[in-house]
Amino acid sequence: MNTAIILAAGKSERMGPGTDKAFLSLVNKPVLAWSLLAFERCADIDRIVLVVRKDQQVAAKAVVKMFGISKLDKIVPGGARRQDSVQAGLDACDPDTRFVVVHDAARPCVTSELVAEVVKAVKRGVSVTVGRRMTDTVKRVGKSCVVEGTEDREKLWAIQTPQAFPMRVLKAAYKALGRNVVTDDCQAVELAGEQVKIVESRAPNFKITTVEDLQLAGSILR
Repeated sequence: MNTAIILAAGKSERMGPGTDKAFLSLVNKPVLAWSLLAFERCADIDRIVLVVRKDQQVAAKAVVKMFGISKLDKIVPGGARRQDSVQAGLDACDPDTRFVVVHDAARPCVTSELVAEVVKAVKRGVSVTVGRRMTDTVKRVGKSCVVEGTEDREKLWAIQTPQAFPMRVLKAAYKALGRNVVTDDCQAVELAGEQVKIVESRAPNFKITTVEDLQLAGSILR
């Protein structure tokens, strides 16, 4: 069984106080609905676990019902940190889950085709993430915005979601984290000594963090 964990429990701090970007309107749907529909339409996904803020569980149920998300298994409250929300999602997965795909709902441009590509790759037995090659020159910057050096961009990728893992690998990686703080699931797996491969994304799949991002996503999805 392949289970998707869709994360929509972030604080949305850069969108303004009291805002939950997962439920903002994007063209004709809430931001969250775009990701839910992409996973719903992907034949390689069997079930979906949705992680939202505790106070948004009722709203999340309404979105699921409105857009006919039949693969939804559970809606669970997230935690204070991203990794806490992922752990909540893992705990809610069906015991028969063999592969797990984690996606940030704040990336609404994800497609069913990209999800399928990630699932196909993880079934080869190695953890997988979506990413894009860096094309800008990347500087290492210290205090007072002083440049300390230039990185070799040939070795640098911007990492996105979805990310996919054998269930046993991701569970073991999170169990071994201890007090370590990670910014994505691949980092947890890397710390556990596991390899991660990249599936290159050539289509827009950026994360909405500002009002300008929301407007850009709207122009793409319209």
